[in-house]
Formats: sequence, C-alpha cells, structure tokens
Amino acid sequence: MLNELAAVLRRHPDRPAVLAAGPTGSTRTRATRGELAALADGYAAALHHHGLAAGDTLGVAVRPGPLALSVLLAAHRLGLRVAVLDPSAGPDVLTARLALARPALVVADAAAQAVAGWARPLADRARLALPRLAELGPVRTVGRRLPGCAPALRPRPGPAPDRGGPDDDAVIIFTSGTTSRPRAVVHRRAGLDAGMRAVADLVRPRAGAPVLGGTFFVLVPALASGAPVALPARSPRVLARQVARLRPQASYLTPPQLRALLAQRPRLSGRFYSGSAPVSATLLDRARRAGAEQAWGVYALTELFPAAAVEATEKAAFTGDGDLVGAPLPGVDARVGPDGRLLLAGPGQAHRYLGEPPHDLVDTGDVARLDGDRIVLAGRSKDMILRGAENIYPGLYEPALHVPGVNLAVLVGVPADDGDERLVAVVEPEPGVDPGRLRGALDPVLARMGAARPDALLIAPVPTSGRSRKPDRAATAALAAAATGRPVPSPRRGGRG
Repeated sequence: MLNELAAVLRRHPDRPAVLAAGPTGSTRTRATRGELAALADGYAAALHHHGLAAGDTLGVAVRPGPLALSVLLAAHRLGLRVAVLDPSAGPDVLTARLALARPALVVADAAAQAVAGWARPLADRARLALPRLAELGPVRTVGRRLPGCAPALRPRPGPAPDRGGPDDDAVIIFTSGTTSRPRAVVHRRAGLDAGMRAVADLVRPRAGAPVLGGTFFVLVPALASGAPVALPARSPRVLARQVARLRPQASYLTPPQLRALLAQRPRLSGRFYSGSAPVSATLLDRARRAGAEQAWGVYALTELFPAAAVEATEKAAFTGDGDLVGAPLPGVDARVGPDGRLLLAGPGQAHRYLGEPPHDLVDTGDVARLDGDRIVLAGRSKDMILRGAENIYPGLYEPALHVPGVNLAVLVGVPADDGDERLVAVVEPEPGVDPGRLRGALDPVLARMGAARPDALLIAPVPTSGRSRKPDRAATAALAAAATGRPVPSPRRGGRG
C-alpha cells in the first residue's frame, strides 16, 4: 500500500493531501499530494546520500503530519527499518530504546527535541565522536531547525534506489519494558501492508471526501484511496468546529479525544471509529446521538492491528458479562488458551519482538471468551484482583458501570489490613452530571455485580497516561487508596501495557 500511495500522490499533484484546522475550525492545506511526493523523493535522496542502505535502522521522532509521512515513505523506498521514538518517554527510557534498536541515524523535528530536552545532547551527539553516545548513531533535524537542534537533514535532488522485499523488517514500535529491558514489536513489510489493507476494508474511504485522523494507519489507507486527511485539532472546542465545518466521511479518535469532543455538544456526521483504549457502548451511543451515521469500536494491538471491530448497535444489544469487541476481522484467527488468555494470528500480525525469535501467535494478555464467533474481553490478566477466594477481572464488570452520565469507570484493588484486597469502583462523570444522581443510577448496577460488588464507590476523575490517554490503573489505585484511607499500593510488575 505504501508503494500504491507513492504512485497516487503523483496523480493530481495540486489536490490537497493533509489538512489542518485553524483557530476557528476552518480548514487549511498543510500539504498537497505533489508536495508530499516531492518531500518523500527529497528525503529518500538525502538519506541515501547520508549512507543509509537497505536493512539499516532509521530512528524517527517526528510529529504526525506531512514531514513524518514523507520520511516514512522515503525510508520504505530505501528498504530501511523505522524505529518509532517517543520523545516524551524520558531520557533513560529513550537511551535504552536507542541502544536496543541501534539506529544508523535518528531524525527528529525541533518540537520532539524540545519536548525530550534533547537539543544540546543531540547536537553534541551528532557533532562529537563520543564513544558511548556514538554507538547510538548521529542525529539530524527534519523541518524547521531551531538554535541548539541537531544539524539539518535537507531534501536533496537526484535519484534514490527502490529496495526492500515483503519479508524485510519495516517498523519497530516500542511498547513496554524497563530501561534495563525495553520491549519492541517488529512488523515486516508484508504484515504492515496487510494491516493497512484491513483498515481500508473496514473504513472504506472514498476518493475526494476528507477523513479525520492523525495516526499513520489512518493517513496511509485514506491517502492511498485518494481521500485527503485532516489532522484533528488539539483543542476540543476547535475540534468540534473542525468536525462541523469539514463534515468528514470518516473519523478516527481515541476514546479520550472522543469524550472531550462530545463534551462540546458537537454536530457529528459520517462514520466514527475509536480504539487504542477501551471503548464503551455508552461512548459509541453518545457519538450516534450526536449525529454520527455509525460508531465503531476497534480492537487493535501493537502486535496485530486491527483485530476486531463492533458497531454501536451490536455492542449496545449485548447483555452478557464482559466487553464485546466484535468478530475477528477477515483473516484473523482468535482462540482462547488454557489459562483463558486471548491468542490471535493473522496476516497483519507482528513478526517478533526485537531481539527475540519469531512467534506464531500473539498473546494479547487479555482474558477473554468466544461468544460464537465474537470476542468478549474480561480484562487484562495482569489487572486481576484477588478478594477472598475470588479472582476478579475488572474488564468483566467495568462495561456495566458505564451508565448514562458516566465518562469513564475503572475497578481497582486496594490492599486491606488483613492482606486481602478491597475492590473500589472509581467513576468519572460526564461534565455537568450531578454526582448524587449518578450514585443513584449506579446502585442497581452495583447490586447485580454479585461477588464482584465493590467495597467502595468513588466519584472522581480517572487518571490517564500515555499518548492514547488510557486509564492509569496504578494511579487510580493510589487515588482510591488515599480516598478510602488505605495504604498506597505499589505498582505491579510484569505484563504488557
């Protein structure tokens, strides 16, 4: 699909490719198709001139947008392996990840260098042959270069070789681990292509009509289908105006982005997709009531994307315990292991974890069951709470807590005086919802939870973390412990986030 995108960009070069929102929600063109193609050509020639060759690793810390996409297209053409770097991970984590990936070159925009506090260290690393730091590779700035940034990597004229086969590594995505043992997922080119095509089949973007979304797996399928992509505004108020004016055919927002948008009481249109964190039936129903033609929850992992999807109507009709995430998408095989954990396989799955042998099945870390051909999650195995003789999986019960008026709900365990755990439900209301009325609406739900009925209910904002703003269970448990006068629990070790 990346090869197809490179060809599509050369057709109708004056048409807009990447759009952005102005302060009032108005749309402006960030890059045309021709400009994207020219940038990709220029960066491919520059990276080739820099000495990078097929099989080398290129570290990329560039915000989503035209620059990032053009660098990725250039790397794909040269047969490079891209290591995606998060500048907000902190210097120790970042250094450990760089040491594992060992990029031949790191490219970063000025914002990434500023966020990470990299400006001076990166400049030194690029200019000085310090033995330890030199092992991590030189650094170059893409886009606007500010004082203190690494030297610039400027697009160059001239040809660049077109290399790389389907069995070659395409991308490294860091997921979890520690500074002593970081963990990273490796996708090969064939698997990455299969994942992109699965997204295209799910979203069905039409040429000419805009798609709203800022992630790579939204940008590539939409642009390859001839649809311009609008980057979502960061401000929820501006985002609401952007959606109303743009009227995108399809939109992808994470659950926190969607909740923040819905708080603005927007006028929605088209199809909405949400994932990267748990998506409740209540959230999808709110999107439908705000005007969305369809609202989909997408179950995806770094190791296999997308894996399953469910539309709001089907999810709302599900009355069983747990979180229905839908039937596996075409080509995805789902099974439940002896320990109850969900195992997946499919053409879009990762090849391996970096530094480890290839795997045939992806262990999701989610406890699940199969309801016919549909996947129902019970929660993360590492999040299990032990109360008395009961093993309680929060994901089995949290969907029921999302009654109207609830923004987010999490069940956490808090250490008790007798060495057991107390179960606390932390519920975040929608803006303007009265906490007393919300408690009344939750009473019958709590009464039906049986052995998993919480010992306490706390109405408070749920802490989130990470780029996708997932619920931070460790921070939520600490909040619950403080509110109930219990010792603050220590973070659990092990598992994948």
